[in-house]
Amino acid sequence: MASDVDTAPLVGRADLVTAVRSALLGEVAQGHTAAVFLTGESGVGKTRLLREVSTRLRDAGALVLTGSCLDIGDASPLHPLLQALRRFDAELTGAQARTSSAVRSLLRVFADETAGPDGAGALLERVSRGLHLIAEGRPLVLVLDDLQWVDRSTRQLLLYLLAGLGDLQLSVLAAVRAESLQGAHPLRRVLTELRRLRTVRVLDLAPLDRAGTDQLAAAVVGRPLAPEAAELVWQRSGGNPFVVEELARDLRDGRDGLSDTLREIFLARVDALPQHAHAVVHAVAAGVEPVAHWLLARVTRLPEDELIEAVRAAVAHRLLVGADDGYRLRHRLVAEVLEHELLPAERAALHRRYAEALTSAPAELHQARLAHHWRLAGEPARALPAAMAAAREAERLHGWAEAHRHWSVALQLAGGPGTRPPDVDRVTLLEHAAEAAHHCGEHARALALLEELADADRPSCALHIRRARYLAAAGRSALAEAEYQRALEAPDCTPRERATAAAHLAELLLHLGRYADAGRRAREALELSAAVDGSTSEVVLASAALGFSEAYLEDPDAGLAVMRRALETAERSGRPEDVACAYLHLAELLTGPLNVLEEGVVVARRGAERVAELGLGRTWETRLLAIATNGLFRVGQWAEAEKVVAAALRHRPSGADAVELLLARCRLSVGYGDIEAADRDLDAVATVLAGGGARHVIPLLTLRAGLAMWQGRHDLARQAVQRGLTESRSDDVGILAALVWHGLRAEAEAHASRTIAVDETAVRRLREVAERVARKSEHAARPVRDVVDGFLALCAAEVSRLDGSDPELWARSVAQWDRRHHPYPAAYSRLRQAEALLARRSRSATAGKLLRQAYQVAQGLGAVPLTSEIRTLAGRARVSLEDRPVASAPAAGPEGDELAVLTAREREVLAAVAEGLTNREIGQRLFISERTIGVHVSHIFDKLQVRTRVQASAIFLRNRPG
Repeated sequence: MASDVDTAPLVGRADLVTAVRSALLGEVAQGHTAAVFLTGESGVGKTRLLREVSTRLRDAGALVLTGSCLDIGDASPLHPLLQALRRFDAELTGAQARTSSAVRSLLRVFADETAGPDGAGALLERVSRGLHLIAEGRPLVLVLDDLQWVDRSTRQLLLYLLAGLGDLQLSVLAAVRAESLQGAHPLRRVLTELRRLRTVRVLDLAPLDRAGTDQLAAAVVGRPLAPEAAELVWQRSGGNPFVVEELARDLRDGRDGLSDTLREIFLARVDALPQHAHAVVHAVAAGVEPVAHWLLARVTRLPEDELIEAVRAAVAHRLLVGADDGYRLRHRLVAEVLEHELLPAERAALHRRYAEALTSAPAELHQARLAHHWRLAGEPARALPAAMAAAREAERLHGWAEAHRHWSVALQLAGGPGTRPPDVDRVTLLEHAAEAAHHCGEHARALALLEELADADRPSCALHIRRARYLAAAGRSALAEAEYQRALEAPDCTPRERATAAAHLAELLLHLGRYADAGRRAREALELSAAVDGSTSEVVLASAALGFSEAYLEDPDAGLAVMRRALETAERSGRPEDVACAYLHLAELLTGPLNVLEEGVVVARRGAERVAELGLGRTWETRLLAIATNGLFRVGQWAEAEKVVAAALRHRPSGADAVELLLARCRLSVGYGDIEAADRDLDAVATVLAGGGARHVIPLLTLRAGLAMWQGRHDLARQAVQRGLTESRSDDVGILAALVWHGLRAEAEAHASRTIAVDETAVRRLREVAERVARKSEHAARPVRDVVDGFLALCAAEVSRLDGSDPELWARSVAQWDRRHHPYPAAYSRLRQAEALLARRSRSATAGKLLRQAYQVAQGLGAVPLTSEIRTLAGRARVSLEDRPVASAPAAGPEGDELAVLTAREREVLAAVAEGLTNREIGQRLFISERTIGVHVSHIFDKLQVRTRVQASAIFLRNRPG
């Protein structure tokens, strides 16, 4: 039964409704995402505003899905989305069979979901694909009420979709009760991070001012209030619209004698209800909203006609609202008031009726609610099986936070006398609860549960290994190391457990930067694993630690040999995750510490193909392709890197996998000068990382700084670098050296452009960090030192720009990067060397040669900002960058191919141009931004010496094979 339409006007919110509607629909470009989060105290009008905006959005042609989060801690994963889909399906007509089929197909995804190697990310992808089919090209708006109760799975889905990883135009409108976001509430941190993004707005909904309060009260009463009455309403309500309406209705209806407290107002309103309506309101207050009509009927035990009349009375008294999915209190404050008005026996009886009714409907997934009601009914023995079933259901949907809450409830229920069935072992409950807590990041809780396990009669070695894993995940590395040591020394430790402990300890030591210790433990783990059948995982893990250890300790060949043996072992075992892990570590070793980029790219791409065959395309393949993309970027094969990252993104990865690929694509966008695409990717990364992900902070901020410098925003570049130095404790000397270079470059650029003053304190700090990096790199392998030395050469040269740029320092940087076959930093260094020479008015011929060399590389890469800066300097110095005559035809290949001057990617773009496609259509086909396509087209015109798309198409058709 739908409730009556609100008769009170929406006061003081007209401009806000228009602004929110525009932010979610009018200002959102095709294929982009946006979000508005409304926060405010209870009763301030968030839900009313959601309804008003939703109506405007529907009128504008958007598809609006509305759902609410449950108000119990052990909510089912993805409940608001499931609710929204069921509600939408109920609204569809017979003429909308195609849409209804898409909705029901997505609902079946949830019902059929099973755990798999791709984990929660695969579920997110299927949900995204299902929403895409339902939207049918329309803008999709997901409206969520009471987001403060959102479950972790829904929170992850929102981050995934807002990051733009779902391939649909999506907007999110959500309401959050501000007073609930206290302490370590997980949504608090997410909203703090999302506030930084341009496409996300967090709006705090304030109470009405005095004028708005008077206007609303007058509208409800039907006439302006007397000054004394208006003052009393203002004093009692504080501008809260809900309370204003309630007080104004009391005045209108002549209800006098109420006390000044809101509790008394609510109690008086409930007491004024007819008997059956009174019972209905109490029943809904005890339930988990929304309370379905059939469920309310069974709980109240009223005949259908009497129930409908009772609900009508409660709705007329503005205590209940109804919708197709059930009934809700008009404000949850009513439930808080009524909770204390029932005797304990009365409350228990209501919850028992709910539980009995839900038990009689096994076709619905009511386990979470069932456990809730049996527990409050005082029936722990009956609540326990439901809580365990709800926990397993949450685990099946990868909802570890919800599973943790369910297992915790089960533990509480099992603790009472006579409540635990004989087949339920408390130790098993503890193990499940601890593991779920560990997976959802509740490390302190996981460790506390382990302490209870320690009192049980369990093997100590397995307990030590588990505690060590939890301690390591919690960042308590020293204690984790000691715990692994205890596991290795435990007398009950089996050979397999000993191998597992040693392998994990080696990995821990590797992360701590103790490469010698890591290598020693890795060798021990390999020796132990050799005596245990089926220990491939331990072998691969230990080999990774040993390979990296050897590589960092001056023996790269030994490290490579170990990694190759690990790959052979994994291939023999055939376990997909082991094969993927071995390929990943080998590719990381080659493209990282050893800096053997070409071979590393080959290994990464070969590994990607292999793991795709093994069914791990969405996770491990994307990670390997991200490694390949970064390697191709460094060696200057940007067009090929673009292809690889586009292919990887077709998998629609999530989480850390998506972050790796988005950062890889952003490096290309920054290099190309595609500011819009780079900004979008960085915002997407920041969105994903709002749920956690500190290991990517430095790469993210380094790219932020590089992008800001090409925009001339040296102050923003400085801020990004300083934040990176402050927020991250990474020991990776390579990425830290790159960040320091960007910081010093930002100060040098500021000095050169005179836009802002040089920050001497920042320069001093950056130089100190550079010296610390140099000292750390002395203990690394020669290939690592080579890369660090390259960045340190750039740092020294950038410092010289602050006091007369030194061409010799830039010459050293050119030599460093040429020797390592990194064309982009080498071209940049040539530009700066030429600039220093011209500033000293010496060796202008050498400067011209350097500029031409840098220009050739920048043109070949498609590095538009670098090319532009080279042209500017060359124009100022009157240096010719090209020797070819203007009227000459483009150079042909050995067989007269006019297209030989184009890269492979440029040929792809030209082929699409010849088909008559627009830049946007080409971008959609090749998974590249429209602006990047424009960059390619510009390069094609320049290389082919044409001015129009028709001329370029003619050359393509003339040289097309066959």
